[in-house]
Amino acid sequence: MKFYTIGVYNSTEEDFFGKLNENQIDTFVDIRQRRGVRGAKYAFVNSQRLQAKLAELDINYAHVQQLAPTTEIRDLQKAADLASGDQKRTRTQLGKVFTIAYKDRVLSDFDFDEFVEALDRAGADRIVLFCVEEKPEACHRSIVSDKLEKLGYPISHL
Repeated sequence: MKFYTIGVYNSTEEDFFGKLNENQIDTFVDIRQRRGVRGAKYAFVNSQRLQAKLAELDINYAHVQQLAPTTEIRDLQKAADLASGDQKRTRTQLGKVFTIAYKDRVLSDFDFDEFVEALDRAGADRIVLFCVEEKPEACHRSIVSDKLEKLGYPISHL
């Protein structure tokens, strides 16, 4: 079992789905709290369109909301972005307060053994973790992938 991560910002629809195909992704794990992106540019990753396209590509889809940051934790990052003058779409790293809160309030309660066992039962082999930020360091998926790497699973960021 190998894990990948992917974001959508600064990708075209063709590039985004091309990366999934090139890396032979068989399971797509959406770890967003809300499964929509405003505006037409990234509408292809809004839940219904995304799931329809993944089905065409024969890629299984799962929404694991238990790995999504809560609104309260997201608000901590918004405040950090505001203080630093960053915008979500151009952020290059997560704030320390977000990282601490996410690890404490989300990751500490998440059962990674059960998560991996469920993926294994479903026949998943090449799994991508998805959220919107372009750079993994600017997104909670990097925290999740760090934990999986510590558990011995290889990680690649697409």
